Amino acid sequence: MREGSLDAPIRHTIDWNDPDFYDEAKLDAELRRVFDICHGCRRCFNLCDSFPRLFDLIDAAPTEELDSVESKDFKPVVDACTLCDMCFLTKCPYVPPHEFNLDFPHLMLRYRAIEHKKGLRGGMEAQLTKTDRNGKLGTSLAGLANWATRRENGLTRGVMQSVAGVHKDAELPPFAGKTLLEMAKDMPKADPKGPAAGQKAVIYATCYGNYNTPEIGEAAMKILAKNGVDCEVVYPECCGMPQMEQGDISTVAGKAKNVAKALRPYIDKGYDVIALVPSCALMLKFEWPLIVPDDADVKALSEASHDVSEYIVALAKNKGLAEGMSPLDGPIAIHVACHARAQNMGQKGAELARLIPDTRIAAVERCSGHGGSWGIMKDNFEVGMKVGKPVFKQMQMKAKAKYVASECPLAGLHIAQGITANPDIPADGDNSGEAAKPELAAHPVVLLAKSYGLM
Repeated sequence: MREGSLDAPIRHTIDWNDPDFYDEAKLDAELRRVFDICHGCRRCFNLCDSFPRLFDLIDAAPTEELDSVESKDFKPVVDACTLCDMCFLTKCPYVPPHEFNLDFPHLMLRYRAIEHKKGLRGGMEAQLTKTDRNGKLGTSLAGLANWATRRENGLTRGVMQSVAGVHKDAELPPFAGKTLLEMAKDMPKADPKGPAAGQKAVIYATCYGNYNTPEIGEAAMKILAKNGVDCEVVYPECCGMPQMEQGDISTVAGKAKNVAKALRPYIDKGYDVIALVPSCALMLKFEWPLIVPDDADVKALSEASHDVSEYIVALAKNKGLAEGMSPLDGPIAIHVACHARAQNMGQKGAELARLIPDTRIAAVERCSGHGGSWGIMKDNFEVGMKVGKPVFKQMQMKAKAKYVASECPLAGLHIAQGITANPDIPADGDNSGEAAKPELAAHPVVLLAKSYGLM
């Protein structure tokens, strides 16, 4: 039997419609099979908190083996998984086609799906996943909503922690006063003399890009227009990643079908599809085809989809970019987000930033500790800050950064908070002991647009 596999990883479809998927005895048997292999390997000890929790659980058991661990004690291991996919794609030697056939993230998803079916996942945390409802309300009352969610607002944040379980010290994303769909009406038209003139793309706004950081879509549209790409913005609904984190696979499947159906006419007309947030690009490209494998629209969308960084870097390589970029006024530190890495496309966020002339770029490829909505919760925030501390340190010390950005805007907020909250992370060579305060950009594409003078 081989130690690891030399073949490229493959993923099986998620059999969430099969009754056996929800059989708790069969789930327990599979958890024990997988956990025993992980216990004997331990390569993933430094990826997230799931694996230290698992290994500590086994080490503290009477026999120091999995056979003396009670199944009820598995839950903290499952709850620590953020579905980042890094164990599957970067560490585990036993993923399919290896005969051990491990897929740790999707096993954690199965556990949560059973919890969801039993009604054990809900309450206020489930309300936080309703991003379209929350986004529409938040943008319509942006001033009030942003006042209430500010970290400095001790009155409201204390209530949020008590009622919704959101940690009072976690930085929360602000709501925009104007959605990307509204802003898109005033975006410039494609330059007919641009190097990519005639190329067409439809931007899938994503819930975060539409309601919270429309500047990502604004930057992308202005860059693409300057380079001749004719763009439209479409936003049927959220991709369902928040529901997937809760194990609500049927809702994810419905969203996949709806969004794919809405985007299919553009694909048939030759448009490329661009997703603004890596988690959403991952869903379109890889997760949806595993959840609804027989849907032709989902398959077509998967094949036509691009992450925004990936798309612009490919444009630069294949067509060249329009002139007019200038150096920025300081170095940039780019965080390569886990869901960007999970797309297996390389460090496209860093490659995008390196298109900016005469500007020093440093890339940091490690988990920020945020994990979507996971990192803002009362039970997880301090763990997330601990997991992210190596990133906070590298982002500042490697780059002496004037600007920091992550392809994942939520991770960017977390990183900026982590840097400023840790006075023991000075810039490289700086012994002042004062916390660094770099400027946060919502995404590397915003810095490229800034270089063009478009923002």
